[in-house]
Amino acid sequence: MSPVSPLAVLALALVIEAVAGYPQGLFRRIGHPVTWIGRLIGALDRGMNREDQPPDARRRAGMVALFVLLAVTGGVALLIETILAPLAILGGILMAILASTLLAQRSLHDHVAAVAEALETGGLEAGRRAVSMIVGRDPDRLDAAGVSRAAIESLAENFSDGVTAPAFWLGLLGLPGIVLYKAINTADSMIGHRNPRHEAFGWAAARLDDLVNLPASRLTAGLIIAAAALDGPEPARRAWRSVRRDAKRHRSPNAGWPEAAMAGALGLRLAGPRVYGTTLVTDAYMGDGRIEAHPGDIRAALRLYRRALALGWALVAALVALALSL
Repeated sequence: MSPVSPLAVLALALVIEAVAGYPQGLFRRIGHPVTWIGRLIGALDRGMNREDQPPDARRRAGMVALFVLLAVTGGVALLIETILAPLAILGGILMAILASTLLAQRSLHDHVAAVAEALETGGLEAGRRAVSMIVGRDPDRLDAAGVSRAAIESLAENFSDGVTAPAFWLGLLGLPGIVLYKAINTADSMIGHRNPRHEAFGWAAARLDDLVNLPASRLTAGLIIAAAALDGPEPARRAWRSVRRDAKRHRSPNAGWPEAAMAGALGLRLAGPRVYGTTLVTDAYMGDGRIEAHPGDIRAALRLYRRALALGWALVAALVALALSL
């Protein structure tokens, strides 16, 4: 275990990512840690996911591939932490810089805000192009309300997957924790699909991703409800009622929590039937409000997101102060 407090590293990483994000110039020159992880997953998929094998054999191969992925990524992260930890404050700063690349507070906000901007200035086609950058569903099947709802749903779900969950595992287990989480989450997004190629091979990645996201999805819903309370008791009551009633009805054991909280807080109805590629996904609605969302709702969701982030930062600061006092 690193002598540098993981909570202190988390606090600094959150600040660094919120202020600087991940510079586009750096991305163009060397890529991003998630793209490096993705290349390893792709190589494992190509090399071990043999379509001539029966489902049981492909499921076992997927479990081995996941073990290899976690051993490599976790081993590299542990090695880096071991090297940096003796450097004390400097080591903690360097760990925070590295960890900040695996948080998505700023980029998530910017991508969702771009959808609202596109709808307001360029109309439906511009909105469809912008939302296609953050969702997997077919944008050509979305009207303006559908584009707005898709952007808000993506904001809610990725608040959990892209911000709260990596922050949670960083604060709990240090640099290896956030790296292992991102490896699992990236594996799920690449091979954890219910299609002929990946249903068996990606089974272990999908199940493990469900497990590691359980704490963060509930925490994210709580932060959204608390942020809604800053607008008065009624938005918070709606959000809490929506979570209690609808979160468990979502096809994902985790995505329904932040989506239901966001839907209730904004007085919207999110999720429901959606088309991914040519596949219709029938899902329950989250919330019981308006289905006709608009760009103003995206901006309201972003304000709620910023407030929830601030509450999360305050929680981390309080935990750091508590740790220092013990």
